[in-house]
Amino acid sequence: MKTSFLSKSELLEIGFAHVGENVRVSRFAHFYGAETISLGSNCRVDDFCILSGEINIGQYSHIAAYTALYGSEKICVGDFSGLSPRCTVFSAMDDFSGQFLIGPTLPAGYTNVTKGQVIIGNYCQIGSGSIVFPNLSIGEGSVVGAMSLVKTALNPWGIYAGNPAVFLKERKKDVLNFHAEKLLK
Repeated sequence: MKTSFLSKSELLEIGFAHVGENVRVSRFAHFYGAETISLGSNCRVDDFCILSGEINIGQYSHIAAYTALYGSEKICVGDFSGLSPRCTVFSAMDDFSGQFLIGPTLPAGYTNVTKGQVIIGNYCQIGSGSIVFPNLSIGEGSVVGAMSLVKTALNPWGIYAGNPAVFLKERKKDVLNFHAEKLLK
């Protein structure tokens, strides 16, 4: 009997770059370029997610339903971090100024694409419906409120929200008292 999550052997058949222990991936998630995707131990990828390109999901991290990570440049999600439902992370995006054509089917000379890796630190959470632009980092321990637009780097241990996301206040570091490093052994 099949469960809603792929078995270890089914995960290995997909051809991921790395699959840790106790990884849970929905049968309804889709992967493009699986050979460049790494899944850390105890991570989970839920229904209807799209992971495309060079992506590294850390240990004990969660990618919730309907989330998309478009990694034409590298996307890293740290340990103990998560993306809530319907988030989208872009590591490349078109120029919408009207000076260039738009779309992946066009030759490079006709488009102007901004590219850059996206690094989401350890202990981060991105709220439901949020969008993260390319070429930035979200510092360790930061959280982003639902429906936010992250278009610049976020400092560590902050609470951010809005369109564009702005700093609201510092986040407590109490989560570090749970000795997460013991779980990573």
